[in-house]
Amino acid sequence: MNTWQALFLGILQGATEFLPVSSSGHLVLVPWLLGWSASGLAFDAVVHWGTAVAVVAYFWRDWVTLVGAGLRSLPALPQYVRALFRPDGSAVELELDARLAWLIVIGTVPAALIGYLLEDFFEGMFARPVAAAGFLMTTAAILTASERWGAQRRDLDALGGLDALSVGLAQALAIFPGISRSGVTIAMGLVRGVQRESAARFSFLLATPIILGAGLLKVVDLAQVGGLSVQIPSLVVGFVGAAVVGLGCIHFLLRYLQQRRLYPFAVYCVTLSLFCLVVAWIR
Repeated sequence: MNTWQALFLGILQGATEFLPVSSSGHLVLVPWLLGWSASGLAFDAVVHWGTAVAVVAYFWRDWVTLVGAGLRSLPALPQYVRALFRPDGSAVELELDARLAWLIVIGTVPAALIGYLLEDFFEGMFARPVAAAGFLMTTAAILTASERWGAQRRDLDALGGLDALSVGLAQALAIFPGISRSGVTIAMGLVRGVQRESAARFSFLLATPIILGAGLLKVVDLAQVGGLSVQIPSLVVGFVGAAVVGLGCIHFLLRYLQQRRLYPFAVYCVTLSLFCLVVAWIR
């Protein structure tokens, strides 16, 4: 991989990690379409950390508050768990920041558990561009359905444990290349009646531990690989491209969803999916 390819793929990772169009799908399909070689473990690890830096940098004030509130609430954890899973889904008497911290913990569990148990199966999917193209079509269907049937009445203060668990299960689907993590989590939030901007904010906060965890696992694997010195220029530009573009895309999507819908992203996913399927058929 040369430096320009690394910059292009880093920018691609930064944009598609947060826009609801699937970064994993793009990183499978774009090199396949262009006839490039696989990016490799080192590059994948570095660009994941680039997007991790972006999401932590954007929400660092939120995370300082949430971690502090979560730690303070540990002695009352059973009370929080009972309140968060009450049938009416409300827990307004509890500290809001601590509630949100524990909702993120609840939402993180499904993807972390499924990813750990089925790691080899999901890794095999990344060698199948046609499958990634098909899953892009699934992302488009999910985005469209959520806009059509989502009630969008509630904000983050009204989320309960079942909401967080539902969004977390949706996030687990994004382990498949072509299923957008941000897309399915925002969509599930809309289906659960959450306002569009609040659903996006919860999606990005929920992404932080998953992206950090995935990046950490890749770095652990990377530590076992030698001879990386010749890749340093490509790794640096890929990291910077992913971090800078990722930061901008978070800001853009949060602003975009204040007034606009997810339909354009669904149209894009359908278009790219059909194009790739036609290319695969021709080849």
